[in-house]
Amino acid sequence: MPDKTRYDVIIAGGGFVGTTLALALAALAPNGFRVALIDAEPPQKDKPDARASALSAASKGLLSVLGIWPELAGDAQPITSIDITDSSLDAPLRPHFLGFDDDLRPGEAGAYMIENADLARALSAALAREPAIAVFAPDSVTGFSATPFEIEVQRAKGGAASAKLLVAADGKRSRLREAAHLTCVSWSYPQVGIVTTVKHEKPHGGKAVQHFLPGGPFAILPLKGNRSSIVWTEDKATGKAIMAADEATFLAELAKRFGTKLGDIAVAGPRQSFPLDFQVARSFVAERLALVGDAAHAVHPLAGQGLNIGFRDVAASTEIIVESARLGLDIGASGPLERYERWRRFDSAFSAAVMDGLNRLFSNDNAPLRALRDLGLGVVDRAPWLKRVLVREAAGVSGTIPRLLKGERL
Repeated sequence: MPDKTRYDVIIAGGGFVGTTLALALAALAPNGFRVALIDAEPPQKDKPDARASALSAASKGLLSVLGIWPELAGDAQPITSIDITDSSLDAPLRPHFLGFDDDLRPGEAGAYMIENADLARALSAALAREPAIAVFAPDSVTGFSATPFEIEVQRAKGGAASAKLLVAADGKRSRLREAAHLTCVSWSYPQVGIVTTVKHEKPHGGKAVQHFLPGGPFAILPLKGNRSSIVWTEDKATGKAIMAADEATFLAELAKRFGTKLGDIAVAGPRQSFPLDFQVARSFVAERLALVGDAAHAVHPLAGQGLNIGFRDVAASTEIIVESARLGLDIGASGPLERYERWRRFDSAFSAAVMDGLNRLFSNDNAPLRALRDLGLGVVDRAPWLKRVLVREAAGVSGTIPRLLKGERL
């Protein structure tokens, strides 16, 4: 990079959210719009990843507008229904308390399962085709300083760049957020998340299952073929022991929670674990700086909404930036930034709080509390109108949503 290259937007962080934002701005902003994407990780199209993501119908709309969904559609597994159970780990039966037919309209699912490796390949291919995006990886932002007219960024590999706006998409341990002195409401859960993939004898029929167990929620999420992605929450001590166990012991613990409805199971992918945190930034913006994705918020994975909330940040910020640029306004000025924060902070904080509350309510073995919550699940199961509202909320198509999430171009 020359001494001081000028861009319209510089994005720090090349994960799913940062890359999608770069692609959205390059595709939809006025001609001549220039984006720099700076990522600490080297480009890796085939990086191993045990995880899969439940993409909402709204996230599908965003990826469709960007021309990415057609590359994913063949690998996407629609979630056709969801069953929820609540029981102790050793219960001989796990009675069904709540179920959803996850269709928004006939033939349109409310969510789709995509393996993260497939999503990474599709985004990487789209990035390689986009001449308006300058990619610097591996590299990182080591410092920045804002003026009334632009923000200047220093790179670890030397040189400087400037832009009207700097976007921090550098994860929940965001260095840019800390450097901007944006504090968070945060805590760590006494749990860990475990992910892996299993293959099973019987077809899943597109059904997702959420078992609420005393150690934490255990989700079985359908993938293409007779395979499912497992998102498994356990208390830290149990989770550490499970991750350290040999293959036979790991499979035995997995089978104990998985159940027998889909026949015999086998592990069909690597196992990974990660810490679980609650985190919401007190402010999503600073002078010429905006937070998106995990830099702004981190939620418990029990409903698989983390990436979808990040994609809502992408859609909202893109709409505001593109509209401002078309009007000839300063995209990094306080007006557009405040609009972005109003649009996204309450929704993000509310979603994080709901996930936190559900985890606390269900991750215990208190018999009276289980009776009360199961009564509540039964009431919801008998209220079709309420279930329709919940499906639309989970699909991201309720309320005032950005146009990209509706599948509309700007």
